[in-house]
Amino acid sequence: MRPKRVAIVHDWLNQHGGAERVLEVLHDLFPDAPIYTSIFDPKAMPPEYRRWKVVTSFMQALPGVARHHQWYLPLYPLAFDSFDLAEFDLVISNSSGFCHGVLVRADACHVNYCLTPPRFLWNFEAYVEREAIGPVLRALLRPLISLLRLWDAAAAQRVDFFIGISRAVVARIRRVYRRDAWLLHPPVETDRFRPADRFEDYFLVVSRLVPYKRVDLAVEAANRLRVPLLVVGDGRDRPRLERMAGPTVKFLGRLRTEQVAELMSRSRALIFPGEEDFGIVPVEAMASGRPVIAYAAGGALDTVIEGRTGVLFREQTADTLAEVLAAFRPEEFDPAALRAFARQFDTAEFKRKFLALVERAMASGGPTAPGVEAELPG
Repeated sequence: MRPKRVAIVHDWLNQHGGAERVLEVLHDLFPDAPIYTSIFDPKAMPPEYRRWKVVTSFMQALPGVARHHQWYLPLYPLAFDSFDLAEFDLVISNSSGFCHGVLVRADACHVNYCLTPPRFLWNFEAYVEREAIGPVLRALLRPLISLLRLWDAAAAQRVDFFIGISRAVVARIRRVYRRDAWLLHPPVETDRFRPADRFEDYFLVVSRLVPYKRVDLAVEAANRLRVPLLVVGDGRDRPRLERMAGPTVKFLGRLRTEQVAELMSRSRALIFPGEEDFGIVPVEAMASGRPVIAYAAGGALDTVIEGRTGVLFREQTADTLAEVLAAFRPEEFDPAALRAFARQFDTAEFKRKFLALVERAMASGGPTAPGVEAELPG
């Protein structure tokens, strides 16, 4: 059952990351669907976004909103409440923030691809600790966060069907929203990555350099062992990390995809030290034929299988990571098997499964418990 009119809703378009990669695939599936979002900064996004039909909220006119969208936190519920989506049969929201709160026609179907219930609302204390927010600002924010949680919990009941990106997120949806969810991992463009004929003597981190990514653990572990570590990416935490780094750690900044793919394919392993809701980069490393050393939490538990696709470290400390790095043997992992495993997360597989779930949702006649999950790779 193909809907006649489809709209896609996204939190904000002023930075490009994993959420926007998902959005691009959703747009491929429904190329005529307009994109509703709170704000849009064309200069910060890939050029093809300028050819899309993007509808922004009143927040687009606010001063400095593209660079400092966090300052306007209380306004996001109003922004998504303000959209008129009455003409659409199917609304797909792609959310880790507020966009699942849009209002749809009573007989329309609203499917939410949930990247996570908002971390800054439901895990506030841990979030602000890593962001180094002082005690005074924390105290001022707590009443606002409490109000936004009430709105978020109510807004979640507007969604007809949830799809979570990992087992951890499906469990979080059930705990926070008291809703069931299908499971469908995000799309990964595995064809962009290929194994190399040999690996070289360095570990690799590919990440935005922000505190919660915990790149500091990889830097500190590499310092202690005096092993080569290459760090790809940029962000506000880079100056602090560079001050920490010893002579074996090199920061390469942002690189083109083909450069990242080459570095991945020749690394001893990718280090993935943060707790992520899924983690596309580990799957890209596997598609490059390289194993992953990951913190045993969140989405990594769906992709990093001990001894088969990588190694897990159980405590999120530099000591524990250093122990794992010291004992790591890259030759024990088969590049061809790693790539075959990664192919299960390919974009084509995501598209097929997503369309099947949308058809089930549209045919159901109304919100029900999903009852089944999309297949987890074995």
